[in-house]
Amino acid sequence: QVSLVESGGGLVQAGGSLRLSCASSGRTLSGYLMGWFRQAPGKDREFVAAISWTGSNTHYADSVKGRFTISRDNTKNAVYLQMNNLKPEDTAVYYCAADRPKYWGDVSSNEDDYDYWGQGTQVTVSS
Repeated sequence: QVSLVESGGGLVQAGGSLRLSCASSGRTLSGYLMGWFRQAPGKDREFVAAISWTGSNTHYADSVKGRFTISRDNTKNAVYLQMNNLKPEDTAVYYCAADRPKYWGDVSSNEDDYDYWGQGTQVTVSS
């Protein structure tokens, strides 16, 4: 069983930065492709970024390209989301998710592909 826990959320001014972390308290995350999703109040959950199980392949939503960076450290059993130049529209609850890859380099922006989810961490960006 993969049990995911996010941390690092908080309140930041527009233009600021935050680094979110996702760790597993159960099974190791190596061997899983990982994704970050977010859900703003009154909106559907949306894809943010994903990384393959080796870290060799990444994929980003257009809205965060050039500002957010997903990375992982399998030795520390953790995945990160570095968020720079934050905007008020980035305000949301951020979730990490894990899935078994179907092929080498597999990444997915489809939340239905992910089997395991964390509880989320709140990110609030003030203008």
